[in-house]
Amino acid sequence: MLISTFIFNCFNANPVQAINKSNLNKQITDLVSSHPDLNGALIGISVRNATTGELVYNHFGNVRLRPASNLKLFTAAAALSALGEDYTFKTEILTDGVIKRKKLKGNLYLKGKGDPTLMISDLNRLAKELSELGIKTIRGNLIADDSWYDSVRYSIDLPWSDETTYYGAQISALNVSPDDDYDTGTVQLEIVPGKTVGEKATISLHPKTHYVTLINQTNTVDSSGKKDLSIKREHGSNKVIIQGSIPIESKSTKEWIAVWEPTKYVLTLFEQSLKKYGIKVQGKTIQGVAPEDTKVILRHESMPLSELLIPFMKLSNNSHGEVLVKEMGKVKKGEGSWEKGLEVLDEELKKLGMNPDTMVLRDGSGISHVNLVPANEVSFLLHQVQKKFWFPLYLNSLPVTGSKEKMSGGTLRYRMESASFKGRVHAKTGSLSTVSSLSGYLRTNSGEDLIFSIIINNLATDANGKLIEDQICTIILNQ
Repeated sequence: MLISTFIFNCFNANPVQAINKSNLNKQITDLVSSHPDLNGALIGISVRNATTGELVYNHFGNVRLRPASNLKLFTAAAALSALGEDYTFKTEILTDGVIKRKKLKGNLYLKGKGDPTLMISDLNRLAKELSELGIKTIRGNLIADDSWYDSVRYSIDLPWSDETTYYGAQISALNVSPDDDYDTGTVQLEIVPGKTVGEKATISLHPKTHYVTLINQTNTVDSSGKKDLSIKREHGSNKVIIQGSIPIESKSTKEWIAVWEPTKYVLTLFEQSLKKYGIKVQGKTIQGVAPEDTKVILRHESMPLSELLIPFMKLSNNSHGEVLVKEMGKVKKGEGSWEKGLEVLDEELKKLGMNPDTMVLRDGSGISHVNLVPANEVSFLLHQVQKKFWFPLYLNSLPVTGSKEKMSGGTLRYRMESASFKGRVHAKTGSLSTVSSLSGYLRTNSGEDLIFSIIINNLATDANGKLIEDQICTIILNQ
């Protein structure tokens, strides 16, 4: 894995020219006091010297604001501290039976331990390895065990309108991702226009599964028509309704939809994998808990946390944030719940010298509109983590300006695109309805390394917040 070459003054003895604080203060203050999109909005801005931690600009920096996905900066730091950079998630195959004459006389358990990167290819590999052990028939039940975490699927403040979206997927200890963006708990739909006007579009699922039912109510229109598609999953079911029009010969449309009850989804996929490798289940396919005396016969391990941070932070993966919170609770408190995980988050932030009493933390992703964090606390965290041995990994996980590659530029790959910004900003983005945020590290034209946090609330259009953040970064860069 490549580590960013962005180096701060605290690790660099080369002298640099100090920025003009009064000039910086005037330019940012003039912008925020006159910008029309900030009328009726609230913006917190904190800028620190990366070496000393000294505040060089502060605008409502101690006011608690909704941070959106900037909260992931806290979750990532706490996870590195509590779990360690080499930590991996396990998925286990267990049995209470014995293998004789190509038959497993007993139950087979698929036990999940939170892996947010498990894919259908991993399930296929486990099924293949079972076949190589000589198993052709399971004379018992196939049982999915997700008891590593509690049964609460949604964080406390998740809006009901988000439950079908890829960023609002249910959290389970046994879950699967459709591709290497690792949006766990989702299926990917691809919609291709029909061959003639008036035909329904062709819709495919990945991974292929009968767990999800597609209701195709689309229509292919002529090339002058408008692409206007609606994709909805009915609450409490896996019936997905696709409606609307798609122009003939237009590009395909891909969408990720969260499934209802992800554990059963994985169980369905694993049963398909077993059939693929010639293994028949004679008993029931159900959910349950593996008894303590069952033995592990196969194990799959995820990528280490150091690598998991890349899709988590670069792509701002909400499910990863919630899984990490539950995992910290399980490892440190013996309970895989949001309640215990948030206790660990609080404890780890205190170890970093922070004051959690200044914040309201309700989840690990930032999707809650109840989360409240001051910009000064965000910039303080970013200063403190520089002292940790794992800081290069943390820094490397942040989106980078000037890089179009998804797993490098991440959510910044289409922002601040001028050559002057190339590789100069490493920062975490954040976006909710009426909220936009950006916090990270920036090297100025004078060679000084600064830490900044910008959190904007009560925006009429959150997209405009990104433009304001970019303007502020431009001011900082030009110092």
